[in-house]
Amino acid sequence: MRRVAHLSDLHFGRVERRVLEPLRRRVRELAPDLVIVSGDLTQRARAEQFREARAFLDTLPGPQLVVPGNHDVPLYNVFARFFRPLAGYKREISQELEPSYRDDEIAVLGLNTARSFVFKGGRVSAAQLERVQRKLGALREDVVKIVVTHHPFMALERLSDCGVDLFVAGHLHTGGVAHPADHVLLVQAGTATSTRTRAEPNSFNLLKVWPRRVEIEQYALRRGGFVKAATQAFQRQERHASWRRCGPA
Repeated sequence: MRRVAHLSDLHFGRVERRVLEPLRRRVRELAPDLVIVSGDLTQRARAEQFREARAFLDTLPGPQLVVPGNHDVPLYNVFARFFRPLAGYKREISQELEPSYRDDEIAVLGLNTARSFVFKGGRVSAAQLERVQRKLGALREDVVKIVVTHHPFMALERLSDCGVDLFVAGHLHTGGVAHPADHVLLVQAGTATSTRTRAEPNSFNLLKVWPRRVEIEQYALRRGGFVKAATQAFQRQERHASWRRCGPA
């Protein structure tokens, strides 16, 4: 079983400072095998915001897999937006926009859905989907395949055809689990640190992943700390079967 912490939508530049230390503490206590951050590390892609985000990531356990979001592309600097859209991200966060991680039980692949010509939404190209097929399609059947993007609902049917088991995303600032394609679960995280919460407090997910079972625990900010607020569990009878909701172990 692998434990994967899933944070999203940090939005440095609009951060709730009081949540940073409780979040660090809880993530460390959970001792994940991998930390995923699914985009929007900054509010306006400014250099100081990327530096703050980098400093925060450095306080979390590793290994880490991070992808950019639409807020990590400059909004008002037109030249930077269209000619150097992720220069700040590459300088402070990572040169790799589509990182990957693999061990004996899980294979995780990040996709960059942020685009200069789309201010809020995202895109996935045919070349990116081919990369998913190439990297994940030939892996052993018992390896759980996870794709990470910032934007949800990106070509889910094609991802399912590539053998993807879990699709991990953010963007909407609300957490939850959906089952929009036969063999794929869509797991969304709320905003971990931003003041721009929606209908729920700051939160993040812990995924417990087995070959035929996954449990998604949501940790939400309550009374100054992150506590387990909800658990959803899914299992399947065989590798290519659909996920079915079940009770937690």
